[in-house]
Amino acid sequence: MKFLAITLIVHAPDPVTGVRKSTNERFREVIDNALLAEELGFGVGECHERPFISSSPPVVLSHIAALTSRIRLFTAVTTLSLLDPVRAYEDYATLDHLSAGRLDLIIGKGNGAAQRELFHVTPEDQWDRNAESYELFRRIWRQDKVSASPRFRPGLTDAEVWPRPLQQPVRVWHGSATSRESVDLAARYGDPLFSANVTHPIEPYAELIRYYWECWEHYGHDPARAVVGAGTAGYYAARTSQEAVAAYRPVFEGQLAFQKSLGLEPVFTTLEDFVERSSALIGSPQQIIDKVHRYHERFGHSVLHLQADASGLLPAQHRASLELFQSEIAPVLRREVPDPPFPWAPVIAAPAPANR
Repeated sequence: MKFLAITLIVHAPDPVTGVRKSTNERFREVIDNALLAEELGFGVGECHERPFISSSPPVVLSHIAALTSRIRLFTAVTTLSLLDPVRAYEDYATLDHLSAGRLDLIIGKGNGAAQRELFHVTPEDQWDRNAESYELFRRIWRQDKVSASPRFRPGLTDAEVWPRPLQQPVRVWHGSATSRESVDLAARYGDPLFSANVTHPIEPYAELIRYYWECWEHYGHDPARAVVGAGTAGYYAARTSQEAVAAYRPVFEGQLAFQKSLGLEPVFTTLEDFVERSSALIGSPQQIIDKVHRYHERFGHSVLHLQADASGLLPAQHRASLELFQSEIAPVLRREVPDPPFPWAPVIAAPAPANR
């Protein structure tokens, strides 16, 4: 099994203290968390509305790439329904080079009415935009010249888009929370699926993953090549379950109050229910290992994401918890759960032989 830590760069008051860091402090915290997760992968989401400040993942990931050497860099997700695929290609092909081929993309349509209005995208056309943008992005990455007559941006005639990428091709995952459209698009192109798996109990996500397997077979792909990743709703490990639950309780209660302040109806109203029925990994190392196995039985996933942010935990608690994951939890899951059937390393073609 492989792992990555993900942040949406939420810029909101700390759920425990009520203090909101400055924008600059929040970005510095993201960079520090990426350095802490060097042994894992690291993903930055894309959102264009409050309370998020993650509107430019290529910029953030480029900075992280310059400060690290091993970490695999993810977007989580790149909202192609909102973006010009030509410009998105230019940004990510550049990042591909600057990171020495350590880039993976997770794409999706994104959520939120405010960002749809900002980019003049409607609920009726967002799925068509997402599919069209991905198909054009995919072609530009693979072809030196592209001609196309898309619906949502000006046409291209033998267009050359620079720079040409380092990885051939970049690996693209399709992020899905509830939508069959994303699942179908992933299976159609033989791409991996990343299930959000953060808001509800396991059943709706397991159903979407079953649909992915069905679509994968329908499109004639090798079942052994289908790959699923899955998210988690929270993470905190301690030596005992009692210690972990006690430390996480004020975090949960603060998050619950924040959801209610936004007018949202919480799915899990007690910490005990959250620990038991959500995908959150809160407990001792063995409890977390056991819970990942239970989800793996339903999902068959080979990649797992953790929350990169402290989100109300003290910095020392957050660091100790991630260190415990890397020292005692990840090694067991790496042994016991299969890796994806592709290399985690950069996908770089061998250079052509020199003419003699």
